[in-house]
Amino acid sequence: MTDIPAIEVTGLRRCYGDQVVLDAIDLHVPEGSVFSLLGPNGAGKTTMVRILATLIRADAGVARICGHDVAREPGRVRAVIGMTGQFSALDDYLTGEENLLLMAGLNHLSKSERRRRTGELLDRFGLAGAARKPAATYSGGMRRRLDLAMGLMGRPKVIFLDEPTTGLDPRSRRDMWQIVRELTGQGVTVLLTTQYLEEADQLADRIALLDHGRLVAEGTPEELKRLVPGGHVELRFADHRALAEAAAALEMETGEDLVLRVPGDSRTKTLRDLLGRLDAAAVEVEALSVHTPDLDDVFLAVTR
Repeated sequence: MTDIPAIEVTGLRRCYGDQVVLDAIDLHVPEGSVFSLLGPNGAGKTTMVRILATLIRADAGVARICGHDVAREPGRVRAVIGMTGQFSALDDYLTGEENLLLMAGLNHLSKSERRRRTGELLDRFGLAGAARKPAATYSGGMRRRLDLAMGLMGRPKVIFLDEPTTGLDPRSRRDMWQIVRELTGQGVTVLLTTQYLEEADQLADRIALLDHGRLVAEGTPEELKRLVPGGHVELRFADHRALAEAAAALEMETGEDLVLRVPGDSRTKTLRDLLGRLDAAAVEVEALSVHTPDLDDVFLAVTR
């Protein structure tokens, strides 16, 4: 690990004609973390990835990958990145093994290293049994794993995953999540763009929400959820007597069921204070659960 951020963006701007796609974006992504870009279609997520991957140039601002300027040092940037898009880059007429060998050649590996690295990736991604079958016969989940394996051929320090689980079934999506966790455990930095909010919640250390090219919110998943009101602690009681005593202690009105929903968050102090008031009133709580807004709520609240 180094003190140099894996991704550093300052004042990044990109326009297509009169349309501003990215407007003065600042980002700081530490090494070995998962950083997710969320936003509706057209928010600028893919444009951001394409700039960072040196595929297009920004109109203004500075972007660095592992300390290398994407505009001035594109060759150095390409040497440390990998990329997997939402649409597979596989050659369907080649086998899985041949696709990987082709990518090994593009990464200028020696012949012996090509074979060794290809076998290693086939095993790692559970594709060894299908290595000599045409990619056209692969399932959606297998194609995504092979696509990601190709992106990792050059041992990148930073990998861009642009909506990597689009169209996958729940099991394949969770398999991909586990692969991402393993990558960051090895020090790889992942920039993830996704429209699956649960995916960002599960994987991301930090999340940036883009809307109409602007950064409208950034933070950890928990920090973002606290931006939206509506969190509460749900207390369930064994009978109406306990419910009434709790309602009196908390100065609340009761409903038809044996539940009180107390506005609050999941912080330890909040829960301690709440339970302290009930203990003082000698009220027994049968069950407690904390309900917080999810990223869907945040997404709807901060995007237009």
